[in-house]
Amino acid sequence: MNHWLVKSEPSAYSWDDLVQDKKTAWTGVRNFQARIHLRSMRRGDRVFIYHSVVGKCVVGEAEVTKEAFPDATATEGDWVCVEIKPLQPLRHPVSLEQIKADDRLSAIGLIRQSRLSVMPLSAEEYRIILNLGKKAAA
Repeated sequence: MNHWLVKSEPSAYSWDDLVQDKKTAWTGVRNFQARIHLRSMRRGDRVFIYHSVVGKCVVGEAEVTKEAFPDATATEGDWVCVEIKPLQPLRHPVSLEQIKADDRLSAIGLIRQSRLSVMPLSAEEYRIILNLGKKAAA
């Protein structure tokens, strides 16, 4: 199983929207590196949902339910999306500040490539963020 983080502005599509919809095609990605990551996602992979711009925090955990397929929102180009379903909200959202403050997470894409909307995480990085979400921020 692989681990990922995807970003969305909550005003465009939030964790609550995903929970209400029960599943969604993760569309609208128009970055070549992010597209490579979408194509690498496999059914059953775990995905963190990160609210960008407003909130700036990991808010929930989802699962890939359908591997890369053509993005119907693309008017040109070879863009893809994946389908995801919500698994669980994090008990305590994990803020960007918490992530930056944890030396074990210093190499993740969220810090190194802050504009990238789809990024891989190692199993260890995923576990660290999941554990941070189990306890309130200090």
